[in-house]
Amino acid sequence: MQGIIFYLSSVLHYKTQSALDTNDIKRKELGGEIMASVVKSIISTVREKGLGGFFKYLKDEGYRRCLPDGNLLQTKIHNIGATLVGVDKYGNKYYEKTENTQYGRHRWVEYAEKTRYNASQVPAEWHGWLHFITDHTGDELLLLRPKRYGLDHKENLSGEGEEFIYHSKGHALNPGQRNWTRYQPWESTTKPCDSRQIHWEI
Repeated sequence: MQGIIFYLSSVLHYKTQSALDTNDIKRKELGGEIMASVVKSIISTVREKGLGGFFKYLKDEGYRRCLPDGNLLQTKIHNIGATLVGVDKYGNKYYEKTENTQYGRHRWVEYAEKTRYNASQVPAEWHGWLHFITDHTGDELLLLRPKRYGLDHKENLSGEGEEFIYHSKGHALNPGQRNWTRYQPWESTTKPCDSRQIHWEI
């Protein structure tokens, strides 16, 4: 039940975390405070948008995928109280939380693609910020990039299904021609000779 409430709460604005002094409150008590404020926020949002509008928003933003996908659910929960740092040209959102978060886990990405996502969808300009190589965001680095520089980023599609995986021409899943000969028989360029015509020299 708590997971579902956290799932629904990730849509809502969460304002009470900054008001709580987490240094003086135990983690359990903080969880109770968060849960109470989440329930209040859900009720007020349902009253404001209506139940149908609320569920439509959940569907449009990809929140339905959170129940079967634990990684997406964790990202949505982690987004509560975080700062949206930027959005790349593919729609990926980059967040940072500097307070009450372990260093090294305070920057993350929420992928635009909710059903099929992987790390290769992060473009190079955001990779450095995401992995603590630089404190410059991807938007700042794009301003420094020369206009005629390189190719646009493409994600790695090698694990995305049979249509993206290379198959040799004889592979059963290759849609190309399969009736090619697997070998070429050897054909002599000279005509065969009769063994009686061979003269041996000693």
